[in-house]
Amino acid sequence: MNTTIKTIEDLSLNAWPSHQMELYDGWILRFSHFYTHRTNSVEQFGTSTLSWREKIPYCEAAYKRWGTPVIFKISPLVSKDFDYILENRNYEIQHTTNVMVLDLADAVMDASMEEVTISYHIDRTWVDSLLDLKGTTNAIHRTIVPTMYNAIAKDTICVSIIREGTIIGTGLGILDRDYVGVYAIHVREDYRKKGLARSLCTCILKEGMKKGATKAYLQVVDGNDPAFRLYQSLGFQNFYTYWFRVRNE
Repeated sequence: MNTTIKTIEDLSLNAWPSHQMELYDGWILRFSHFYTHRTNSVEQFGTSTLSWREKIPYCEAAYKRWGTPVIFKISPLVSKDFDYILENRNYEIQHTTNVMVLDLADAVMDASMEEVTISYHIDRTWVDSLLDLKGTTNAIHRTIVPTMYNAIAKDTICVSIIREGTIIGTGLGILDRDYVGVYAIHVREDYRKKGLARSLCTCILKEGMKKGATKAYLQVVDGNDPAFRLYQSLGFQNFYTYWFRVRNE
């Protein structure tokens, strides 16, 4: 097992709690009314004692009760045989994601932070603004997502850029062990390509270093080329890839 991959997988679980969770024989079933794949999927985190022939149908029934798709996260820690089993059960790959890492001593942090507002508390205004930037209109999601952010047990670096009294850019750093995780980088469409996302990221990385972080990680969905180029320019490098298997009904 790659211990660094295991560490980052643990950190990402800590960083982004689901609305509800269930532990099941070394698997964790995450439920969030399908807000995201990551928060509404099955992750393997420990040793299993039961057969997949019993466990997969159990998970399928559990997510059916929630009225959401059953999704399995496939990281490098998951057996290739299990991925093949899901493929044969008509599960298709969705939402392939690249995990990138950075030694903060090598970070390129030359962007201006003059406009960035920093808080160490995630308040409701910030969450509502993030949901607005993402175009989230689902009433259930707008109700439960603030509780998911409130459930983060780690120290946070909550950043934003405000123009004319409105938050037009967000970012979130989550401190855990000697890492800072970079999350929730969003800029309103009419303010993009102006270096604001770079300023938000730079602020998170610098504040993370002040608080003792020596490394950083983030996750970017495959195909999001502008974000990928931004993160590369900050010094992040690809480390590993994971994807989700979703039942093709």
